[in-house]
Amino acid sequence: MVRRRMAGRTYMKLKDEERQRCEVYTRVMGYHRPTNSFNIGKSQEHKDRQHYDEKALTQYAEEDHRA
Repeated sequence: MVRRRMAGRTYMKLKDEERQRCEVYTRVMGYHRPTNSFNIGKSQEHKDRQHYDEKALTQYAEEDHRA
């Protein structure tokens, strides 16, 4: 691990051998499941998903009602 101090803060950078894989879970059919266990089709479906920003949708709906 390398520590650096910049602008009053200490930053740490891990070496590749010190890193740990991050496990990502998603909700599928009512339960949570790790994405690394998906088959090819489910992996592609997960990549193709559209993510929605609720705040942006609410603002859009409010603007639509004003017109």
